[in-house]
Amino acid sequence: MQLSPLTAISPLDGRYAARNDALRGLFSEYGLMRQRLRVEIAWLITLAETPGITEIQPLSAESRNKLDRLAQEFDLPAAARIKGIETTTNHDVKAVEYYLKENVRGNPELERVSEFLHFACTSEDINNLAYALLLQQARAQQLLPVMEKLGERLRGLAHRYAEVPMLSRTHGQPASPTTLGKELANTVARLRRQQAQLASVIINGKLNGAVGNFNAHLAAYPDLDWQAISKKLVESFGLQWSAYTVQIEPHDYMAEYFDALARFNTVMIDACRDIWGYISLGYFRQKTASGEVGSSTMPHKVNPIDFENAEGNLGVANALLRHFSEKLPLSRWQRDLTDSTVLRNIGVAIGHSLLAYESFLRGLSKLEADESRLRSDLENNWEVLAEAVQTVMRRYGLETPYEQLKNLTRGKRITSDDLHRFIRDQEIPQQAKQQLLALTPSGYIGLAAQLAREI
Repeated sequence: MQLSPLTAISPLDGRYAARNDALRGLFSEYGLMRQRLRVEIAWLITLAETPGITEIQPLSAESRNKLDRLAQEFDLPAAARIKGIETTTNHDVKAVEYYLKENVRGNPELERVSEFLHFACTSEDINNLAYALLLQQARAQQLLPVMEKLGERLRGLAHRYAEVPMLSRTHGQPASPTTLGKELANTVARLRRQQAQLASVIINGKLNGAVGNFNAHLAAYPDLDWQAISKKLVESFGLQWSAYTVQIEPHDYMAEYFDALARFNTVMIDACRDIWGYISLGYFRQKTASGEVGSSTMPHKVNPIDFENAEGNLGVANALLRHFSEKLPLSRWQRDLTDSTVLRNIGVAIGHSLLAYESFLRGLSKLEADESRLRSDLENNWEVLAEAVQTVMRRYGLETPYEQLKNLTRGKRITSDDLHRFIRDQEIPQQAKQQLLALTPSGYIGLAAQLAREI
Protein backbone atom coordinates (compact mmCIF):
# COMPACT_ATOMS: atom_id res chain seq x y z
CA MET A 1 0.00 0.00 0.00
CA GLN A 2 1.33 3.41 -0.92
CA LEU A 3 2.54 5.49 2.02
CA SER A 4 0.47 8.58 2.73
CA PRO A 5 -0.91 10.30 5.84
CA LEU A 6 -3.88 7.95 5.51
CA THR A 7 -1.77 4.78 5.40
CA ALA A 8 1.01 5.73 7.86
CA ILE A 9 1.31 3.48 10.90
CA SER A 10 2.41 6.27 13.24
CA PRO A 11 -0.17 9.00 13.86
CA LEU A 12 2.71 11.49 13.86
CA ASP A 13 3.13 10.80 10.13
CA GLY A 14 -0.56 10.12 9.61
CA ARG A 15 -3.36 11.98 11.35
CA TYR A 16 -1.00 14.59 12.78
CA ALA A 17 1.37 14.82 9.83
CA ALA A 18 0.66 18.48 9.12
CA ARG A 19 1.48 19.39 12.72
CA ASN A 20 4.92 17.75 12.70
CA ASP A 21 6.69 19.47 9.82
CA ALA A 22 9.09 21.27 12.13
CA LEU A 23 10.50 17.97 13.43
CA ARG A 24 10.97 16.27 10.07
CA GLY A 25 14.26 18.00 9.38
CA LEU A 26 15.57 16.94 12.78
CA PHE A 27 14.47 13.46 13.76
CA SER A 28 13.86 11.82 10.40
CA GLU A 29 16.49 9.55 8.86
CA TYR A 30 17.32 12.48 6.63
CA GLY A 31 17.92 14.67 9.69
CA LEU A 32 20.22 12.08 11.29
CA MET A 33 22.18 11.68 8.05
CA ARG A 34 22.59 15.44 7.82
CA GLN A 35 24.10 15.65 11.31
CA ARG A 36 26.38 12.68 10.67
CA LEU A 37 27.63 14.40 7.53
CA ARG A 38 28.23 17.57 9.50
CA VAL A 39 30.31 15.71 12.09
CA GLU A 40 32.38 13.82 9.51
CA ILE A 41 33.23 17.08 7.73
CA ALA A 42 34.09 18.86 10.98
CA TRP A 43 36.44 16.02 11.95
CA LEU A 44 38.26 16.21 8.60
CA ILE A 45 38.70 19.96 9.00
CA THR A 46 39.93 19.53 12.58
CA LEU A 47 42.54 17.01 11.45
CA ALA A 48 43.63 19.32 8.65
CA GLU A 49 44.19 22.11 11.18
CA THR A 50 46.14 19.89 13.61
CA PRO A 51 49.92 20.48 13.60
CA GLY A 52 51.82 17.21 13.39
CA ILE A 53 49.60 15.51 10.82
CA THR A 54 51.88 16.24 7.89
CA GLU A 55 49.90 14.11 5.45
CA ILE A 56 47.07 16.63 5.52
CA GLN A 57 47.48 20.39 5.49
CA PRO A 58 44.99 23.17 6.28
CA LEU A 59 42.44 23.09 3.49
CA SER A 60 42.22 25.77 0.85
CA ALA A 61 39.26 28.12 0.69
CA GLU A 62 37.99 26.25 -2.35
CA SER A 63 38.02 22.91 -0.52
CA ARG A 64 36.43 24.40 2.60
CA ASN A 65 33.69 25.90 0.46
CA LYS A 66 33.13 22.53 -1.19
CA LEU A 67 32.70 20.84 2.20
CA ASP A 68 30.49 23.64 3.50
CA ARG A 69 28.20 23.26 0.51
CA LEU A 70 27.95 19.51 1.04
CA ALA A 71 26.73 20.16 4.58
CA GLN A 72 24.51 23.18 3.94
CA GLU A 73 22.93 21.98 0.71
CA PHE A 74 22.25 18.45 1.91
CA ASP A 75 18.83 17.52 0.52
CA LEU A 76 16.53 14.56 0.00
CA PRO A 77 18.28 13.29 -3.18
CA ALA A 78 21.56 13.32 -1.23
CA ALA A 79 19.92 11.36 1.59
CA ALA A 80 18.51 8.91 -0.95
CA ARG A 81 22.01 8.39 -2.36
CA ILE A 82 23.36 7.57 1.10
CA LYS A 83 20.48 5.14 1.56
CA GLY A 84 21.40 3.56 -1.76
CA ILE A 85 25.01 3.11 -0.65
CA GLU A 86 23.75 1.55 2.58
CA THR A 87 22.03 -1.22 0.60
CA THR A 88 25.55 -2.39 -0.25
CA THR A 89 27.40 -1.56 2.97
CA ASN A 90 24.55 -2.61 5.29
CA HIS A 91 26.03 0.06 7.57
CA ASP A 92 24.46 3.48 7.84
CA VAL A 93 27.48 5.46 9.10
CA LYS A 94 29.89 3.87 6.61
CA ALA A 95 27.46 4.86 3.88
CA VAL A 96 27.91 8.53 4.89
CA GLU A 97 31.69 8.17 4.68
CA TYR A 98 31.44 6.63 1.20
CA TYR A 99 29.00 9.33 0.11
CA LEU A 100 31.51 12.01 1.10
CA LYS A 101 34.36 10.26 -0.68
CA GLU A 102 32.17 10.03 -3.76
CA ASN A 103 31.37 13.74 -3.62
CA VAL A 104 34.92 15.05 -3.18
CA ARG A 105 35.99 13.45 -6.43
CA GLY A 106 37.09 16.10 -8.87
CA ASN A 107 38.72 18.15 -6.12
CA PRO A 108 42.37 16.99 -6.11
CA GLU A 109 43.08 18.34 -2.64
CA LEU A 110 40.12 16.60 -1.03
CA GLU A 111 40.63 13.40 -3.02
CA ARG A 112 44.21 13.23 -1.74
CA VAL A 113 43.06 13.38 1.91
CA SER A 114 39.82 11.42 1.54
CA GLU A 115 41.10 8.56 3.71
CA PHE A 116 41.13 11.01 6.60
CA LEU A 117 37.36 11.04 6.42
CA HIS A 118 36.22 8.95 9.40
CA PHE A 119 39.89 8.69 10.47
CA ALA A 120 40.33 6.53 13.61
CA CYS A 121 36.59 6.79 14.26
CA THR A 122 34.12 4.23 15.42
CA SER A 123 30.56 4.76 14.25
CA GLU A 124 29.60 5.91 17.73
CA ASP A 125 32.04 8.81 17.50
CA ILE A 126 29.83 10.12 14.72
CA ASN A 127 26.47 8.95 16.04
CA ASN A 128 26.76 10.29 19.57
CA LEU A 129 27.63 13.73 18.27
CA ALA A 130 24.86 13.62 15.67
CA TYR A 131 22.24 12.78 18.29
CA ALA A 132 23.66 15.38 20.67
CA LEU A 133 23.26 18.01 17.97
CA LEU A 134 19.69 16.87 17.28
CA LEU A 135 18.78 17.16 20.95
CA GLN A 136 20.55 20.50 21.20
CA GLN A 137 18.58 21.89 18.25
CA ALA A 138 15.27 20.36 19.33
CA ARG A 139 15.61 21.97 22.74
CA ALA A 140 16.60 25.39 21.42
CA GLN A 141 14.34 25.57 18.37
CA GLN A 142 11.25 23.59 19.39
CA LEU A 143 10.87 22.68 23.05
CA LEU A 144 11.99 25.77 24.96
CA PRO A 145 10.16 28.29 22.73
CA VAL A 146 6.81 26.51 23.02
CA MET A 147 7.35 25.93 26.75
CA GLU A 148 7.91 29.66 27.12
CA LYS A 149 4.74 30.33 25.13
CA LEU A 150 2.75 27.97 27.34
CA GLY A 151 3.99 29.65 30.49
CA GLU A 152 3.23 33.13 29.17
CA ARG A 153 -0.27 32.17 28.02
CA LEU A 154 -1.06 30.69 31.44
CA ARG A 155 0.52 33.70 33.14
CA GLY A 156 -1.77 35.98 31.17
CA LEU A 157 -4.80 34.02 32.34
CA ALA A 158 -3.48 34.02 35.91
CA HIS A 159 -3.34 37.82 35.83
CA ARG A 160 -6.73 38.10 34.14
CA TYR A 161 -8.42 35.96 36.78
CA ALA A 162 -6.18 36.92 39.71
CA GLU A 163 -9.08 38.26 41.80
CA VAL A 164 -11.82 35.88 40.69
CA PRO A 165 -12.60 33.82 43.83
CA MET A 166 -13.03 30.09 43.49
CA LEU A 167 -13.97 27.27 45.83
CA SER A 168 -11.06 24.92 46.39
CA ARG A 169 -11.70 21.20 46.39
CA THR A 170 -9.15 19.29 48.43
CA HIS A 171 -9.89 15.58 48.15
CA GLY A 172 -12.67 16.67 45.80
CA GLN A 173 -14.55 18.28 48.70
CA PRO A 174 -15.30 21.98 49.31
CA ALA A 175 -12.28 23.63 50.94
CA SER A 176 -10.83 27.04 51.75
CA PRO A 177 -11.32 29.40 48.79
CA THR A 178 -8.61 30.46 46.39
CA THR A 179 -8.78 32.40 43.13
CA LEU A 180 -8.90 31.04 39.64
CA GLY A 181 -5.82 33.06 38.77
CA LYS A 182 -3.82 31.71 41.72
CA GLU A 183 -4.46 28.13 40.65
CA LEU A 184 -3.19 28.93 37.15
CA ALA A 185 -0.20 30.71 38.69
CA ASN A 186 0.69 27.52 40.57
CA THR A 187 0.99 25.72 37.24
CA VAL A 188 3.11 28.53 35.77
CA ALA A 189 5.56 28.30 38.67
CA ARG A 190 5.85 24.53 38.32
CA LEU A 191 6.33 24.64 34.56
CA ARG A 192 8.97 27.35 34.84
CA ARG A 193 11.01 25.21 37.20
CA GLN A 194 10.94 22.17 34.93
CA GLN A 195 11.64 24.30 31.87
CA ALA A 196 14.73 25.66 33.63
CA GLN A 197 15.78 22.11 34.53
CA LEU A 198 15.59 21.06 30.87
CA ALA A 199 17.43 24.18 29.73
CA SER A 200 20.26 23.51 32.21
CA VAL A 201 20.98 19.94 31.10
CA ILE A 202 24.53 19.84 29.73
CA ILE A 203 24.71 17.91 26.46
CA ASN A 204 27.83 15.79 26.12
CA GLY A 205 29.81 14.33 23.27
CA LYS A 206 32.83 12.13 22.71
CA LEU A 207 35.27 11.27 19.92
CA ASN A 208 37.81 8.79 21.27
CA GLY A 209 37.66 5.63 19.20
CA ALA A 210 36.42 2.09 19.48
CA VAL A 211 36.53 1.72 23.29
CA GLY A 212 37.23 5.27 24.43
CA ASN A 213 41.04 5.02 24.71
CA PHE A 214 42.30 6.61 21.43
CA ASN A 215 43.94 3.28 20.53
CA ALA A 216 43.94 3.78 16.76
CA HIS A 217 44.76 7.47 17.02
CA LEU A 218 47.95 6.75 18.97
CA ALA A 219 48.88 3.88 16.68
CA ALA A 220 48.97 6.33 13.77
CA TYR A 221 50.27 9.46 15.54
CA PRO A 222 51.70 8.55 18.97
CA ASP A 223 53.04 12.03 19.71
CA LEU A 224 49.81 14.01 19.32
CA ASP A 225 47.59 15.17 22.17
CA TRP A 226 44.48 13.37 21.00
CA GLN A 227 42.48 14.30 24.06
CA ALA A 228 42.95 18.00 23.29
CA ILE A 229 42.13 17.45 19.61
CA SER A 230 38.95 15.53 20.48
CA LYS A 231 37.93 18.12 23.07
CA LYS A 232 38.38 20.94 20.56
CA LEU A 233 36.05 19.28 18.06
CA VAL A 234 33.35 18.40 20.58
CA GLU A 235 33.35 21.85 22.12
CA SER A 236 33.19 23.49 18.69
CA PHE A 237 29.62 22.16 18.51
CA GLY A 238 28.69 23.78 21.84
CA LEU A 239 28.79 20.40 23.61
CA GLN A 240 30.67 19.30 26.73
CA TRP A 241 33.47 16.84 26.10
CA SER A 242 33.20 13.42 27.75
CA ALA A 243 36.66 12.22 28.73
CA TYR A 244 35.62 8.82 30.08
CA THR A 245 33.54 6.53 27.88
CA VAL A 246 33.37 3.04 26.47
CA GLN A 247 32.55 2.73 22.79
CA ILE A 248 29.43 4.82 23.36
CA GLU A 249 29.00 8.09 25.17
CA PRO A 250 27.26 6.87 28.35
CA HIS A 251 23.96 8.69 27.61
CA ASP A 252 23.65 9.84 31.22
CA TYR A 253 22.93 13.37 30.03
CA MET A 254 20.17 11.95 27.85
CA ALA A 255 18.53 10.47 30.93
CA GLU A 256 18.69 13.89 32.57
CA TYR A 257 17.26 15.55 29.45
CA PHE A 258 14.41 13.07 29.05
CA ASP A 259 13.61 13.04 32.77
CA ALA A 260 13.37 16.83 32.78
CA LEU A 261 11.10 16.76 29.74
CA ALA A 262 8.95 14.04 31.34
CA ARG A 263 8.62 16.09 34.53
CA PHE A 264 7.48 19.10 32.51
CA ASN A 265 4.96 16.83 30.80
CA THR A 266 3.74 15.49 34.15
CA VAL A 267 2.97 19.02 35.32
CA MET A 268 1.14 19.52 32.03
CA ILE A 269 -0.93 16.37 32.61
CA ASP A 270 -1.88 17.71 36.04
CA ALA A 271 -2.94 21.00 34.44
CA CYS A 272 -4.96 19.20 31.76
CA ARG A 273 -6.86 17.23 34.38
CA ASP A 274 -7.51 20.26 36.58
CA ILE A 275 -8.80 22.40 33.72
CA TRP A 276 -10.89 19.46 32.47
CA GLY A 277 -12.41 19.29 35.94
CA TYR A 278 -13.09 23.03 36.09
CA ILE A 279 -14.84 22.81 32.72
CA SER A 280 -16.92 19.93 34.09
CA LEU A 281 -17.89 22.03 37.13
CA GLY A 282 -18.85 24.92 34.90
CA TYR A 283 -16.10 27.20 36.19
CA PHE A 284 -14.83 27.52 32.61
CA ARG A 285 -16.97 27.82 29.49
CA GLN A 286 -15.52 26.88 26.10
CA LYS A 287 -15.98 29.07 23.06
CA THR A 288 -17.67 27.18 20.25
CA ALA A 289 -16.48 26.95 16.65
CA SER A 290 -18.92 27.08 13.77
CA GLY A 291 -19.42 23.67 12.19
CA GLU A 292 -17.67 21.81 15.00
CA VAL A 293 -19.43 18.79 16.51
CA GLY A 294 -19.05 17.78 20.15
CA SER A 295 -20.89 14.46 20.01
CA SER A 296 -22.15 12.34 17.13
CA THR A 297 -25.48 11.90 18.90
CA MET A 298 -25.81 14.65 21.56
CA PRO A 299 -25.99 18.01 19.79
CA HIS A 300 -25.60 20.12 22.94
CA LYS A 301 -22.11 18.94 23.89
CA VAL A 302 -18.93 21.01 23.81
CA ASN A 303 -16.29 18.50 24.87
CA PRO A 304 -12.90 19.51 26.34
CA ILE A 305 -11.17 17.60 23.55
CA ASP A 306 -8.05 19.78 23.38
CA PHE A 307 -7.14 19.02 26.99
CA GLU A 308 -8.01 15.34 26.51
CA ASN A 309 -5.86 15.17 23.38
CA ALA A 310 -3.02 16.88 25.21
CA GLU A 311 -3.25 14.50 28.17
CA GLY A 312 -3.23 11.45 25.91
CA ASN A 313 -0.24 12.61 23.90
CA LEU A 314 1.65 13.55 27.04
CA GLY A 315 1.08 10.03 28.36
CA VAL A 316 2.48 8.46 25.19
CA ALA A 317 5.46 10.82 25.27
CA ASN A 318 6.24 10.08 28.91
CA ALA A 319 6.03 6.32 28.43
CA LEU A 320 8.79 6.65 25.83
CA LEU A 321 10.78 9.28 27.71
CA ARG A 322 10.86 7.20 30.88
CA HIS A 323 11.98 4.16 28.89
CA PHE A 324 14.74 6.25 27.29
CA SER A 325 16.03 7.50 30.63
CA GLU A 326 16.01 4.01 32.15
CA LYS A 327 17.43 2.14 29.17
CA LEU A 328 19.92 4.41 27.43
CA PRO A 329 22.50 4.66 30.26
CA LEU A 330 22.77 0.84 30.24
CA SER A 331 25.19 -0.89 27.86
CA ARG A 332 26.72 -4.34 28.28
CA TRP A 333 30.49 -4.13 28.74
CA GLN A 334 32.03 -1.78 26.17
CA ARG A 335 29.07 -1.76 23.77
CA ASP A 336 25.83 -3.41 22.82
CA LEU A 337 23.43 -2.32 20.13
CA THR A 338 20.23 -2.08 22.16
CA ASP A 339 20.44 1.72 22.22
CA SER A 340 20.45 2.06 18.44
CA THR A 341 16.77 1.40 17.74
CA VAL A 342 15.74 3.21 20.93
CA LEU A 343 17.56 6.38 19.89
CA ARG A 344 15.68 6.40 16.61
CA ASN A 345 12.47 6.98 18.57
CA ILE A 346 13.58 10.18 20.29
CA GLY A 347 11.68 12.24 17.76
CA VAL A 348 8.52 10.25 18.44
CA ALA A 349 8.52 11.24 22.12
CA ILE A 350 9.31 14.85 21.35
CA GLY A 351 6.70 14.85 18.59
CA HIS A 352 3.96 13.67 20.95
CA SER A 353 5.08 16.27 23.49
CA LEU A 354 4.85 19.09 20.97
CA LEU A 355 1.45 17.85 19.76
CA ALA A 356 0.23 18.00 23.35
CA TYR A 357 1.55 21.53 23.90
CA GLU A 358 -0.18 22.70 20.73
CA SER A 359 -3.48 21.10 21.80
CA PHE A 360 -3.21 22.63 25.27
CA LEU A 361 -2.61 26.09 23.82
CA ARG A 362 -5.58 25.68 21.52
CA GLY A 363 -7.70 24.65 24.49
CA LEU A 364 -6.60 27.67 26.51
CA SER A 365 -7.65 29.98 23.69
CA LYS A 366 -11.24 28.72 24.03
CA LEU A 367 -11.58 29.20 27.80
CA GLU A 368 -13.66 31.85 29.48
CA ALA A 369 -14.42 31.91 33.20
CA ASP A 370 -18.05 31.74 34.29
CA GLU A 371 -17.83 34.07 37.27
CA SER A 372 -21.49 33.68 38.21
CA ARG A 373 -21.04 29.91 38.48
CA LEU A 374 -17.94 30.40 40.61
CA ARG A 375 -19.79 32.80 42.94
CA SER A 376 -22.76 30.46 43.22
CA ASP A 377 -20.55 27.58 44.39
CA LEU A 378 -18.96 29.77 47.03
CA GLU A 379 -22.27 31.11 48.31
CA ASN A 380 -23.53 27.55 48.72
CA ASN A 381 -20.58 26.56 50.91
CA TRP A 382 -20.39 28.86 53.92
CA GLU A 383 -18.95 26.00 55.93
CA VAL A 384 -15.54 26.67 54.34
CA LEU A 385 -15.22 29.64 56.72
CA ALA A 386 -15.01 27.23 59.65
CA GLU A 387 -11.23 27.28 59.28
CA ALA A 388 -11.10 31.06 59.74
CA VAL A 389 -13.45 31.05 62.74
CA GLN A 390 -11.71 28.28 64.66
CA THR A 391 -8.30 29.84 63.99
CA VAL A 392 -9.39 33.21 65.41
CA MET A 393 -10.90 31.40 68.40
CA ARG A 394 -7.56 29.68 68.97
CA ARG A 395 -5.82 33.07 69.00
CA TYR A 396 -7.99 34.27 71.86
CA GLY A 397 -7.67 31.10 73.92
CA LEU A 398 -11.18 29.67 73.60
CA GLU A 399 -11.51 26.00 74.50
CA THR A 400 -11.84 23.30 71.81
CA PRO A 401 -12.47 25.69 68.90
CA TYR A 402 -11.70 23.04 66.29
CA GLU A 403 -14.07 20.57 67.86
CA GLN A 404 -16.85 23.16 68.15
CA LEU A 405 -16.62 24.05 64.47
CA LYS A 406 -16.38 20.38 63.59
CA ASN A 407 -19.71 19.74 65.35
CA LEU A 408 -21.25 22.73 63.59
CA THR A 409 -20.05 22.05 60.04
CA ARG A 410 -18.60 18.59 59.37
CA GLY A 411 -20.57 16.84 56.64
CA LYS A 412 -23.20 19.60 56.71
CA ARG A 413 -24.28 22.56 54.66
CA ILE A 414 -24.73 25.68 56.78
CA THR A 415 -26.04 29.12 55.93
CA SER A 416 -24.53 32.50 56.65
CA ASP A 417 -27.10 32.88 59.43
CA ASP A 418 -25.97 29.64 61.07
CA LEU A 419 -22.35 30.75 61.04
CA HIS A 420 -23.09 34.29 62.18
CA ARG A 421 -25.16 33.00 65.10
CA PHE A 422 -22.22 30.86 66.18
CA ILE A 423 -19.78 33.76 65.88
CA ARG A 424 -21.95 36.13 67.93
CA ASP A 425 -22.00 33.60 70.78
CA GLN A 426 -18.20 33.54 71.08
CA GLU A 427 -16.33 35.47 73.77
CA ILE A 428 -13.79 37.17 71.56
CA PRO A 429 -12.95 40.89 71.16
CA GLN A 430 -15.64 42.87 69.38
CA GLN A 431 -13.32 43.93 66.59
CA ALA A 432 -12.37 40.32 65.84
CA LYS A 433 -16.03 39.34 65.98
CA GLN A 434 -16.97 42.06 63.48
CA GLN A 435 -14.18 40.99 61.14
CA LEU A 436 -15.46 37.41 61.17
CA LEU A 437 -19.05 38.54 60.65
CA ALA A 438 -17.93 40.58 57.64
CA LEU A 439 -16.14 37.60 56.09
CA THR A 440 -17.71 35.81 53.12
CA PRO A 441 -16.55 32.76 51.16
CA SER A 442 -15.69 35.04 48.21
CA GLY A 443 -13.59 37.29 50.44
CA TYR A 444 -11.72 34.53 52.25
CA ILE A 445 -8.88 34.19 49.72
CA GLY A 446 -5.79 35.12 51.73
CA LEU A 447 -2.95 36.28 49.45
CA ALA A 448 -4.27 34.41 46.42
CA ALA A 449 -4.90 37.49 44.26
CA GLN A 450 -1.53 39.02 45.13
CA LEU A 451 0.31 35.77 44.42
CA ALA A 452 -1.45 35.41 41.06
CA ARG A 453 -0.49 38.95 40.03
CA GLU A 454 3.14 38.48 41.09
CA ILE A 455 3.81 35.40 38.96
